[in-house]
Order: sequence, then C-alpha cells, then structure tokens
Amino acid sequence: MAILGSAEPQGLPSGEMDARKVSDSESSALFGKRMAVVSFSAFPGDPRPRRAAEAFAEAGVSVDVICLREGEISMKDTFKGIRIDRIGITKTRNSKFGYVFQYCFFILIAFGMLALRSPIRRYHLVHIHNMPDVLVFAALIPKLFGAKVILDLHDPMPELMMTIFNVGKASRAVKITAFLEKQSIAFADMVLTVNHTCEELFASRSGGGHKISVVMNTPNEHIFRYCPVTIDDSPVLRTGKPFVIMYHGTLVERNGLDLAVEALAQVRRSVPEAELRVYGPRTSYLDDVLQGLSAKGLEEAVQYLGPRTLEQLVQAIAQCDVGVIPNKRSIFTEINTPTRIFEYLALGKPVVAPRANGIEAYFDKDSLVLFELGDADDLAMKLSWVAIHPREALETTKRGQAIYQQHVWSREKEKLLRLTAALVRSR
Repeated sequence: MAILGSAEPQGLPSGEMDARKVSDSESSALFGKRMAVVSFSAFPGDPRPRRAAEAFAEAGVSVDVICLREGEISMKDTFKGIRIDRIGITKTRNSKFGYVFQYCFFILIAFGMLALRSPIRRYHLVHIHNMPDVLVFAALIPKLFGAKVILDLHDPMPELMMTIFNVGKASRAVKITAFLEKQSIAFADMVLTVNHTCEELFASRSGGGHKISVVMNTPNEHIFRYCPVTIDDSPVLRTGKPFVIMYHGTLVERNGLDLAVEALAQVRRSVPEAELRVYGPRTSYLDDVLQGLSAKGLEEAVQYLGPRTLEQLVQAIAQCDVGVIPNKRSIFTEINTPTRIFEYLALGKPVVAPRANGIEAYFDKDSLVLFELGDADDLAMKLSWVAIHPREALETTKRGQAIYQQHVWSREKEKLLRLTAALVRSR
C-alpha cells in the first residue's frame, strides 16, 4: 500500500475562483486608499500581518508597515510594494515588567510616527495587530484625521497572561489587562479575531460583539499550495527510512515541545526510526529542552533546524510524515486554533493535535488525530498509531482537508476585504 500524501500540488482549493469574481467590487472600493499597519512583530516574518497586508496591497491599497526589527535586516525596506519601517527594540520574554516596558516604548514610537505622517499621508485605514491590545491607541491621531481603525486580536491577552505567569483571573494584572482589552475594542471601529471561540470571549467581555468578526488564521495557498491526499493499495516499505515528526512555531513552554520530546521517547519503543525535527527561533526554553535530551537518550533523534521562512516551511513539511501540535493544558491553549494545523493539512500531511475548544469548534476525531491536551502518554500513542496505520491516518487527513477547504485564505481574504470595504463606505 503506497500512501501518497505529498504529491505535487494540484493548484488552489475549490472556491477561490468564486472568491476572485466577488472580490472585484471590494477591490474597487479600496483601490487608491492609504493604510498604516502596526505590529509588535517582524514583517514579513509574522504570517497574519503579512497575509492581510498583501491582500490590501493586491486590492490597490497603499500600505505602510511599522513593525519590529529582528536580526540585521534593514530599518527601511519594501516588500511586494509594501513600505516597511522597522523599530529596533529587542523582543524578550523575561518578566511582566519587561513586557510592559517593550510595549510602552514601541507604542510611543509608533504613535509618534503615525502622528507625524497623518497630516501628509491622510490615512484612510489603520490596521493594528495585537499584542498588546493598547497598541490600538497609537492610531489616535490618524483617527482624529478621519481614519478608520481596525484592531486585529490574534490572542486574548488576559488568558495569555494567566498562562505565561501562572496567575488567576482575580489577579490585579489580569483584571487590568481585561479592562484595557475592553477599552481597546471600544476605541476601534472594527475588530477582527481568529476563531469563533475567541469571538465569543471578546464579545462577552467587551459588549462590542456587533463590531467583532472572524477572519481565520489560515495559510496563504499561493505559498502552501494545496496537495490533495491520494491513497492506493501498494505496500509501504519503511525499512531504514526515518519516521519524521515535525514541530514548527514559537518555542515557548505553553506550546509543549518538551511534551513532544517525552512522547518521542515512548514512540521509539515501537517505532525506533522515529525522529523529531524542530523549527523556530531559538529561545531559552528550547535550550532547556535540548539540554535534557542526553538523559533521555534522544540526542540523535531530535534535530533543531532553526527558523524558516514560510516558503522554506513548505519544503520542510513536504519531508515530514506527521505534524504535531503538542500543546500543554492551559486556559490559553484551550481556546487557540493553531495555524499550523491548516499548514499541514494544505500539504496533505497528518496532524496530531490536542482536544481543545478552539480546535474542536472546527475539527473532530474523524478529521484530525486528536490527543488529550497536555497528556504525553496519549500523544505518544497517537503518534505511534499514525506510524503504524499510515493509510487510516491519511484517510483522516483527507477528511481534515475537506474542512480546511471551507476556510482557505482566498475565502478569508475575501471576507477581510468585504468587511474593510464596508468600513470605508460607512460614515
């Protein structure tokens, strides 16, 4: 039985041509408009701001980006016609004070840049990406000049704070964060978020549900070109061939790389050729995990291969057998819907992901290989199942692809342009 989960891409998923037909009217409403984008992250490295900015630029919007500088990249740049100004702040994850200091410094600089540009550029739109939520107030001067402000809430900050700093809802820091979230939503003219679980959460806390819409965090199919799963009855020969488990993304504790390593040790008892390939920017958490490999006898079985661009990730995914989302249990991971799930599905790869509200709002056990959130034993069992039952795993992947096709970026992009065009037309 030959399992062909990585055949040549077959083009874009069904439905994109319909979206293109509709998008002409939205593009005409946005054509010639001017937009500022502000994100406390690298650009074009951060996928969601990049996808949105590219969508607006393709619709004829003149886009200026203010973002973080990472590495030795230039302070000023142009990417696909998008003008980029980078702010040289080193992003760290060490303490509450460190977060607050970085955020405040970045907000002040972004506020000043937008204030100086507004009388000249006269922006029609300002697109703010959290975190932090209060970054939206950097758009005060453009708003006074008539710009519409879009707040894009990637993550709920109160839940993220509870997860990172292990504090409860009653803590002063969490209450302040929730208050600032409410004020930020009130200030914005339109609010976007990444899934229905987050939409309900933000609406319940802010009373601003009428201005909140979901634009899902799905990959750009021009980069992650759709590769339908194909299954035939030829035998599978894996003798001497590694079983490649892949992790990519932010290397922080809540995302559970150590859980994946713990599971790998168990998987190798039944699948000795199993190995874990890890991609993402280096962190102190990663260093701690790597230092513990020798005690588990996994020095050769775990490979850290560094950060990759989106285009390079496509190649890495094509070389793996299964993608893993090894999240630990937390109030944040309960509501998150990782984009990585869609990236693996787009390329026809099985995914082992946790049972969590943010995931099960879209997928079930028939469309993803699900494990109990935070349970290394169950994660190991599901990874072993994928290795031992490749045909059944790809049948599950095929059903997952059907759900992915309902949320491809071409559809989500059309929704983004339609919502923004309506915002521009509104008084």
